[in-house]
Amino acid sequence: MDARTLGDLLDVVGEPSVRLHTAPAGLAVPVTETLLYEAHASLPRTPGALLLAVGVPAPDAGPLTRAAGEAGMAGVVVRGEGGPVAEAEGAGIALLSVDEDAAWHQVHLLLASAIGARPAATGAGDARGELFALADAVAAAVGGATTVEDPRQRILAYSTVPGQATDEDRRQGILGLRVPGSPENTEQYRTVFAAQGPVRLPALAGALPRLAVAVRAGGETLGSLWVVDDGRLAPDAGKALAQGASTAALLLLRARAAQELARHQDGDLLRRLLDGTADPAAAHRFGPEPVRVAAFVLDATVSAPDGEQTALRLLDLVRLQCEARYGRHACVLADGAVYALLPAPAERGVPRSRSHGERHLRLAEDIVRRAGQALRVPVRAGLGEVVPSAAAVAASRRDADLVLRVLGPQLPVASVAGVRPRITLLRLAEVMEEQRELNMGAGLEVRAYDAGHGTDYARTLLAWFEAGCDMAGAAERLAVHPNTCRYRLRQVRRRIGINLDDPDERLVLWLQLRTAADTGEGP
Repeated sequence: MDARTLGDLLDVVGEPSVRLHTAPAGLAVPVTETLLYEAHASLPRTPGALLLAVGVPAPDAGPLTRAAGEAGMAGVVVRGEGGPVAEAEGAGIALLSVDEDAAWHQVHLLLASAIGARPAATGAGDARGELFALADAVAAAVGGATTVEDPRQRILAYSTVPGQATDEDRRQGILGLRVPGSPENTEQYRTVFAAQGPVRLPALAGALPRLAVAVRAGGETLGSLWVVDDGRLAPDAGKALAQGASTAALLLLRARAAQELARHQDGDLLRRLLDGTADPAAAHRFGPEPVRVAAFVLDATVSAPDGEQTALRLLDLVRLQCEARYGRHACVLADGAVYALLPAPAERGVPRSRSHGERHLRLAEDIVRRAGQALRVPVRAGLGEVVPSAAAVAASRRDADLVLRVLGPQLPVASVAGVRPRITLLRLAEVMEEQRELNMGAGLEVRAYDAGHGTDYARTLLAWFEAGCDMAGAAERLAVHPNTCRYRLRQVRRRIGINLDDPDERLVLWLQLRTAADTGEGP
């Protein structure tokens, strides 16, 4: 993941939202995340984190600031004035502050959005980095703050030329990487996309006017360039913006090609990791954090008009939903199933086996619901266990595949932890089917007697076992009188010679009957 810097963060947020008091390591320090301070929890070693000093008055934050420095963090954010500047400088970390009446959850949201908004400086060959460079170049030539957008009003890049005017619409758009929606905004986009060149647009409520132009290539609209017009634009601003649009078209086409290439490379690597044929060292492409595999399949009992095309559409739907939550994402169609890597970074105080489990289940349920509606075919999803990194995804894939085998109409989505007993029985059934001696004995004799005499002893025994050896519960499951159950069990003892008082014999008999039921050979 590309690191953001403290300077990037301040460019996006800036005063008066956040004030910088000291940055002894400079503004190029990477900032990776924001953490909320918990008074009774030890600080984790989190290089690059900004620690929000929740519950700690600014004048008393000196010890916390020193501890944050020892934990390798990038800085501390306090609320109000009188923060520990000297301690921050001594610890070598930045000190920032917000207003005394600022709500910490709003501060956390603001900073987290800003950290995720802008990529770090990239090489000349990276199309996204070039879009940011283009935005700065256009802003300098035209004389106003500039954004590059796609046709869906998502902000792809924005300028950071110092001293240029901005407004709340631009600030909110950058924080969310999407232009704030409104009917007036929609109408302005229609005007821009209908025009053949740059268009001057009046100010919307609370905002400054704009100069905008559509970005096209071969008749296809690829996006648009927007410039904040504070009345000080260059005399040839329209011409400069049109030239910028021509360059933007080339960069957007290159970005599209690079994205498709990256998707292909990620999918090919993921396929080999799932098969266990890739060099585990290559998994570093997906990062070092824990992950789990999610597998999605079309319901095999329902025929689709074109199974292959429907599976490809399912791949697109899964990728779209995953990218909406996690950004660039690895998904692949293999052996009739769509596999996706879901990041599961460790959470403080939460066992790794439960890390992100509920969120992943909700995501899978949402995808299954949306895909079923769009494809008109039921979809099922299985989640494997969390593994330490992408290098070990073959194990998580095996889990997910096993989950798929025990799902049904009543349970279309599950994690391996949620259906562990079913999976264990499934695997036992497979082992017992392969090992003839494991099926010999009472279970086989009961089923054979039922087949030859038309009795219902096997089903009665299963009902009795499942009711905890309670006669009334077994009778209720079978919808018969308890005396009928008693009679059948007496007959089983007498005719087949089963000792139901022996706990070992009961256990083996139950396993044989239960696994036979799973394989379709029993009641």
